Amino acid sequence: MSHHIVEAIELCHRYGDGTQALTEVTFRIHHGESVALVGANGAGKSTLLQHFNGVLLPTSGAVRIGEVPLVKETLRDIRRTVGMVFQDPDDQLFSPTIGQDVAFGPLNLGLPPADVEARVRAALDRMEALSLKDKPAYRLSAGEKRRAAIATVLSMTPDILVLDEPTSGLDPRARRQLIGLLRAFHHTKIIATHDLDMVLDLCPRTLVLHEGRVKADGATREIFADEALLAACHLEKPLTMQGCLMCGEKRGI
Repeated sequence: MSHHIVEAIELCHRYGDGTQALTEVTFRIHHGESVALVGANGAGKSTLLQHFNGVLLPTSGAVRIGEVPLVKETLRDIRRTVGMVFQDPDDQLFSPTIGQDVAFGPLNLGLPPADVEARVRAALDRMEALSLKDKPAYRLSAGEKRRAAIATVLSMTPDILVLDEPTSGLDPRARRQLIGLLRAFHHTKIIATHDLDMVLDLCPRTLVLHEGRVKADGATREIFADEALLAACHLEKPLTMQGCLMCGEKRGI
């Protein structure tokens, strides 16, 4: 079985205050898939993402990466396989320069300095952010911060990339650039987002979460065409699938 596979088996998570965030969530994501997690605020998207590399552990049920169950004893190995990009880039950019941020993970793997430098340059170049290497995070735009945060994950050469609201706060040009860069990542991608038009561009498969449960799992365009499902889960169609207000015709996709 490929180590790129992500599997949730009757996954439940209850926070310390008693809030039931996830209930009996079950699905399987295969090697190379690009899968979106969509749902209204509070649906459980971020909670679910944080189970994929052990930021959170299940209250009951299980998460598996390939054949490896996600438990405290396997966190180190799983975090080498699953790269997590948080919603707020400032959660991942804390060093004096972006280059040092991107080097942090490889240095903690004990790699030789030359190998660390090669990984830093490769990750930044892949995100078209090599010019940011010697800059501090506070001098970057929102789009530059987002690309730098993703580079900190890519420097660990993950097989699975997990992103929480990657286009949040970006202007249209930065959003288009980021979508193009993510499209070039050909390993497994799992993206939690409210940006349903981005989902159409990047993710052939979508899981819909509502009140901590999986309400739908299937082809993205079929799910977004199901108006009853979207209404029940407090979602709306992507703009590119909505009718023109002037003529009533659907926009081109």
